[in-house]
Amino acid sequence: MNGSRAEDVLAGLDPEQRAAAEAISGPVCILAGAGTGKTRTITHRIAYAVRAGHVPAAHVLAVTFTARAAGEMRTRLRTLQVGGVQARTFHAAALRQLRYFAPRVLGGAMPPLADNKIRLVAQAAARSRLQPERTLLRDLAAEIEWAKAQLVGPEDYVGRSAGREPPADRAVVAAVFAEYEEVKKRAGVLDFEDLLLITAYAVEEHRDVASQIRAQYRYFLVDEYQDVNPLQQRLLGAWLGERDELCVVGDVNQTIYSFTGADPSYLLDFTGRFPGAAVVKLERDYRSTPQVVELANTVLAGARGRMATARLRLVGQQPPGPRPAVRDYADETAEATAVAARCRALRSAGTPAAEIAILYRVNAQSEAYEKALAGAGIPYVVRGGERFFDRTEVREAVLLLRGAARAAEPEGELSLPATVADVLASLKWSPEHPPAGGAARERWESLAALVAVAEDLVAAEPAAGLAELVRELDERASAQHAPIVQGVTLASLHAAKGLEWDAVFLVGLADGTMPLQHAVTDEQVEEERRLLYVGITRAREHLQLSWAASRMPGGRRSRRPSRFLPDLAKPGGTEPRRRSGRSAPVCRICGAALRLGSERAVRRCADCPSDYDEELFARLRSWRAEQAGERKVPAYVVFSDATLTAIAESRPSSVPQLMAVPGIGKMKLDMYGPAVLALVRGDQPPD
Repeated sequence: MNGSRAEDVLAGLDPEQRAAAEAISGPVCILAGAGTGKTRTITHRIAYAVRAGHVPAAHVLAVTFTARAAGEMRTRLRTLQVGGVQARTFHAAALRQLRYFAPRVLGGAMPPLADNKIRLVAQAAARSRLQPERTLLRDLAAEIEWAKAQLVGPEDYVGRSAGREPPADRAVVAAVFAEYEEVKKRAGVLDFEDLLLITAYAVEEHRDVASQIRAQYRYFLVDEYQDVNPLQQRLLGAWLGERDELCVVGDVNQTIYSFTGADPSYLLDFTGRFPGAAVVKLERDYRSTPQVVELANTVLAGARGRMATARLRLVGQQPPGPRPAVRDYADETAEATAVAARCRALRSAGTPAAEIAILYRVNAQSEAYEKALAGAGIPYVVRGGERFFDRTEVREAVLLLRGAARAAEPEGELSLPATVADVLASLKWSPEHPPAGGAARERWESLAALVAVAEDLVAAEPAAGLAELVRELDERASAQHAPIVQGVTLASLHAAKGLEWDAVFLVGLADGTMPLQHAVTDEQVEEERRLLYVGITRAREHLQLSWAASRMPGGRRSRRPSRFLPDLAKPGGTEPRRRSGRSAPVCRICGAALRLGSERAVRRCADCPSDYDEELFARLRSWRAEQAGERKVPAYVVFSDATLTAIAESRPSSVPQLMAVPGIGKMKLDMYGPAVLALVRGDQPPD
């Protein structure tokens, strides 16, 4: 295609995006911050290279980490009138290649992929004389996936897993791992890690296969390169051979999957492996307001370690918006109720429910927000996980509690929470520190949440027993199972990666939850910081960060805000936060503490939408102008605009209610009280 048509592709790109798109040959590293137009840049780069005649579309392989991202890339390329580019995940690309080359490499058709890894792990555990429950099976499967992604075999696992917190004794994991490989072999199936490993082996060891693949794919692009693991890097290296037509795109600030084997060192060391590589930084953020962007930068400013040296400083490109709010609440129930109220206010002000997200660190936190949203009549969807009462462990626990309620003695010696803990002990739950393993820890958190419901119920109804608890759980489950189409998104911070919303609530940001209590090493703590950064950068305009001083109403306020939050009160960040031990007026819309005088005057947060009666406000202003004219004083001497707004919002109907409005003392009550109350009623004020 001619040069003028190729140049058309570059129109509309900013200078850095254009520089990246024009770097079409040799090794290229694009460091792309959140919201900087990464997908736009790389699709235009591919389109420019194809249109400029640098490479035929059929010879391009763009590798992504999700099928959704690959589909979006293909759609954008078609829009740019560039068809034929292969945009696939690592696994999809390997599957296509291995199916074709299997007769040569494996001596026959490619074995089928295992459709249920948990079942294979269960068989392997049985051969190791173990009978683990499903939660441990899930964690064993995840640990085996990590080992294979790290190119670690069963024989090396014990020595190579140092520093990890395995779900079982290392020798036990190694034994199950070895049996797992045998079970797969006997069943004649492959897992997804085998798929990558055998494809890499085919290219490395079969010269004809390597020649054919390298002739087909000459131009490579890898998105989210900070998430590549050693197995994926090995396959990429096999595809490349000695060539350097490789473009990688990533952001070490968004490295949040190291626990699965992701290794950001490949991105950090790219210029070391390719000394002549072009490096382009994308730091113009087109997603979020400057206020949100500055907050994200502030969070990363405290980062430590090697990745902190490569951080990008985003520059907001959107018009200014409201300041991010940092809110603290007395307890988790108050926090969830206030967030639900704020969601309702945003919807009333015109923000669609689908453009609002509530993000939390662990999935067990969703229950309080499911309940609060359901109670407020706000539809919601849970992304990346089951709704709380649909989880297997929760359903099992409720069934046991229902049975225990039927068999309970009239008078029990244990408190309700202790009784619940006793019942849950049959599910091998204990109130001690959560176990190792992601699935086991999530299960522990879910069951702990049921104990917390019991504690909340007893705090409200001291005489409540198991029967009342089961009734409470049934009511909660019933309220949350209403039909849902479009609603507020509930998601963990990990599940939110790659998504964005107009309004985001980051909740439960107390130390011990953000960062998690078991994040003890410097590397683990820094990954938690990056996770918060990812959450912040999901917000386009509205952003609220919150935490609760106590878990339950009336509980001791012993919690402290996340260690990542104190620096947020700097100029340009957010309003200062009060100490949780001091009382303060609360917003009548969202329930948050009010700290600014202007907020207290109208009894709502500055960023909560006003719900005042516009007609009443107009009558009040007209009356105020008459009073000011008669007394020959400025209008604000009669009443300030804030006081008129507070009257129009609260619509007081009695003298005590009017006295509660900030700005109305006894003198003004005597002078203007009867007239104001008449105006509120819609009557003519007395002379």
